[in-house]
Amino acid sequence: MSLFRRFRWFVLAGGITLAFAAVSLALSRGPLLTAVSDVTYFLLILAASVAMLRNAWSEQGVSRSFWFLMGAGCLIWALDLAVWNYFEVLRRTLVPRWWFMDVVLFLHLIPMIGAVGLRPHRSDDGERRFRGGTLEFLILLGWWAFLYAFLVFPSQYIVPDAAIYNRNFSSLYLVETGVLVLVLGITTRGAPAGWKMVYLNLLLASAVYALDSQGLSFALDRGKYYTGSFYDIPLIATAAWMAATALTAPQWKPQAIIYPGEDKWGAMALRLAMLAILTLPAFGLWTLRWDPSPALDRAFRLFTVLIAMLVLGVFVFVRQYLQDQTLIHLLGQSRRTFENEQRLQTHLVQREKLASLGQLVAGAAHEIDQPLTVIMDFSEKLWSEQRLTSNQDTLVRKIVTQAQRTRDLIANLLSFAQQRPGEKIMVDVSALLQRSVQMRELQRRDQKIHIETSIEASLPQVWGDGHQLFQAFVQIVENALDALEESGGGLLSVSAQHHAEEVVLSFSDNGPGIKEPHRVFDPFYTTKPIGKGTGLGLSAVYGVVQDHRGQITCQNKPEGGAVFVLRLPTGKPVEAQALAAAQSQ
Repeated sequence: MSLFRRFRWFVLAGGITLAFAAVSLALSRGPLLTAVSDVTYFLLILAASVAMLRNAWSEQGVSRSFWFLMGAGCLIWALDLAVWNYFEVLRRTLVPRWWFMDVVLFLHLIPMIGAVGLRPHRSDDGERRFRGGTLEFLILLGWWAFLYAFLVFPSQYIVPDAAIYNRNFSSLYLVETGVLVLVLGITTRGAPAGWKMVYLNLLLASAVYALDSQGLSFALDRGKYYTGSFYDIPLIATAAWMAATALTAPQWKPQAIIYPGEDKWGAMALRLAMLAILTLPAFGLWTLRWDPSPALDRAFRLFTVLIAMLVLGVFVFVRQYLQDQTLIHLLGQSRRTFENEQRLQTHLVQREKLASLGQLVAGAAHEIDQPLTVIMDFSEKLWSEQRLTSNQDTLVRKIVTQAQRTRDLIANLLSFAQQRPGEKIMVDVSALLQRSVQMRELQRRDQKIHIETSIEASLPQVWGDGHQLFQAFVQIVENALDALEESGGGLLSVSAQHHAEEVVLSFSDNGPGIKEPHRVFDPFYTTKPIGKGTGLGLSAVYGVVQDHRGQITCQNKPEGGAVFVLRLPTGKPVEAQALAAAQSQ
C-alpha cells in the first residue's frame, strides 16, 4: 500500500483545515463565514462519531466498548453543535447568554475519558470484569456532573453572574480536557503499535482542542472572537484529525496483548475514584464554613453535595456487591479447577498403574502357565488310572479342579494385561445397555432383586468397540447385582441420557454401598469372598472407558447404595472418519 493511500484520510483532514483557513482569512465577518464555520465543524464531528460507531460495530469485547464510548462522546458534541447551528445559521441570531447547551458540551468528554480508562489494548478480561468498568464509568459520570452542578449551576441559574459563570465553566472545562489528555498520555505508554497510533493521534488532537478552547475563551471575554475567525481553525483541525483517526484505525489493526505483572494503573484508577467520593464531605464543609457566595448558592451546593453522596454511595455499594459476587465466582472456579486437576491426576496415576501392572502380569502369567500345563497333563493322566483308591481319586479331582481354576485366573490375567484398542465403529449404546441388563436378568432368578431401566429416546451413537463396551456394562451390572444379593435384595436403576456432547450412563443401586469407592478401580481390589472374584473386572472396565476417551466415577449415595457414572463422548461422522483413518495408519 502506497504512503498516500495509507494516510489519505489525514491528507484530506489537512486539506480541509487549510481550505477553511483560507476561507477564514479571505471572508470578512458575516453570515456566510458563520455558516461555513458552523456547518463544517458540525459535519466533521458527525463524521468522526459515525466512523467511531462503525468501528464499534466491527469490533468485539472491550474494543467495541471503547469505540462506542468515543462515538457517544462525539455524538453529544455534535448535538451541541447542531443547536449552535440552529441559532447562528438558521435563525441568524446570537446564542443565548445563558447557554443551556454548555452542560451538553461539558458532558461530551466524560464518555471519552471512560473509553480510554477501559484500556482496550489489555487482554486481561478477568481483571477487567473484576474492576467493574461500567460502574466506574457511572461513578466518573456522577463525579463530573456533581462538579458542574457545584461550581457552574449556582452562577448560571440560582444567582446568575456572567463573570463567575464564565470563569468557573472555563476553568472546569480546562481541567476536564486536561484529564482526557493526561489519561491518553498514560495509556499510550506501553501500548502495542496499533493502539499506540490510535491513542497518540487522539492525544495530539485533544491537546490542540484543549489549548484552543482556552484561547477562544480568553478572546471571547475580550470581545475579539467571532464565528469563523482565526480561533476556529484549530477547532476544525481537531475535528478533522479525530475523524481521520477513526477512519484510519482499522488499517493499524490494534490488537490487545497480555501484560504480565500487577495492573498498577487499574488499581490507581480505582483508588482515585474512591478518593473522589471521599472529597464530597470536604466540599460540603467548605460550602458551610468558607463559601462567600450568596445564601441561595450555598444552600444549592449543600443540597448538591448530599445528592452526590447518596447517588455515588449507591454506586459504590453496588460495585462492592458485584465485586463480592465476582470473588465468589472466582473462588468457585478455582475450586472446580482444583477438583478437575485432582481428578485428572487420579486418572493419570490409574492409567500408569494399569499399564505397569499389565506388563508385570503378562510376564508372570506366561511363566506360571507353563508349569501349570504340565500339572494339568499329569493330573489328568493320573486321574485316568483305574488302580486309584477312592481317597486318591478324590485328591486328584481336587488337584485338577484347583489347577483348572488357576488356569482360568491366568486367562483373566492375560486378558487384563493384553488389552488393546479394538476396532471401533459407530455403536448404539442403548442397544448394548439393554442387552447387558436382559442377559443378567435371565441368568438370575432372585425375585428380591429388581432392575429398572430409563434410556432416553434417540440416544446418539458413540464411536467405539461394541464388544468391549458390552463387556464393561455386563461387569458393572454383575457387580451391582452381587452387592444386592449379599444384602438380601434391592433395586438397580440403569439410565442413559444425552448431555451436551456426551452420553451419560448411570448404574445406581440401593445396596450396602462400597467400603472404599476410591479404590474400586485398583487392580486386585475386591470385597468378594476368596475364590469368587479376582479384583480385575472393574480395572478392565476402567481401561475400556479410557480407551473410548470417556470417564468413569464411583461414589456412595447419601441415602445408601453405590452409583457408577460413565461419560462417553458422542460420535460425529467427521470425527469418526478421522479416527478410523488414524487407526488404519
